[in-house]
Amino acid sequence: MKRMVNLQPSRAARIGLGLLPLVLLVLAYWLASDARLAENPNDKLMPAFGSFIDAIERLAFEPNKRSGEYLFWNDTAASLKRIGLGVGLSALIGLVFGIACGLLPLVRAGLSPLVTIISLIPPMAILPILFIVFGLGELSKVMLIVIGISPFIIRDLQGRVMEISQEILIKAQTLGANTWQIVVRVVLPQVLPRLLDAVRLSLGSAWLFLIAAEAIAATEGLGYRIFLVRRYMSMDIILPYVAWIALLAFAMDWSLKTLSRWLFPWYFGIGASDKASTESTKVAERTA
Repeated sequence: MKRMVNLQPSRAARIGLGLLPLVLLVLAYWLASDARLAENPNDKLMPAFGSFIDAIERLAFEPNKRSGEYLFWNDTAASLKRIGLGVGLSALIGLVFGIACGLLPLVRAGLSPLVTIISLIPPMAILPILFIVFGLGELSKVMLIVIGISPFIIRDLQGRVMEISQEILIKAQTLGANTWQIVVRVVLPQVLPRLLDAVRLSLGSAWLFLIAAEAIAATEGLGYRIFLVRRYMSMDIILPYVAWIALLAFAMDWSLKTLSRWLFPWYFGIGASDKASTESTKVAERTA
């Protein structure tokens, strides 16, 4: 008898199981919306799906009468620009300081406590300070993302660097490698896939900080639009925007995962190790 731990779903089954919760969620909303609208046709809390389509068609495919802009796409472009800059800078800062703190004891002794303290400060608490220092423009929103997720990436990469076997580092030094060569040829190749993993894990927080900053001080962006229409209880706009943010975040996560698998197949055991993994699975199945 096969044990549950040895049951592997097929590709089609994985896709079906992944979509099942979403389908059930949509079905539950549909039933609840129909029930509420049957009692009150003017109910705004759970509008019908047709209202979503009308709202998105109005925002995405009809120019705004006042500005002539397509608000949905302008909001999307503004938010993607901000989160792209914020996450990109955070990844660069995390890579540099993560390697430095993990590899160099002197740097670790000086910077690691500071990074730990910053990582424990709620970024939303310093948002007013960022607005005062950097103004209400784009820089303050990007800096909130950087301050919010950089310490996490630094601490994660520091731990990953410290996990590298000392034997490898000693062998590199024995062969004449200096510190810079150890960083470039030994440490960097091993932490780059882990950097992408850390960025993927921080995407949720990055979107949270972005939406919060846009809600407080912005004239365009997904978060700005959501908090602008909330006063009118326009759930026909809010819910599609939330779903669109989730879709964008998922697309970013999937893109980073695909990029990582393409650039670093060894990290995922793709190639020669696949055969060994397959053989191990077969042995486990025979044992079961």
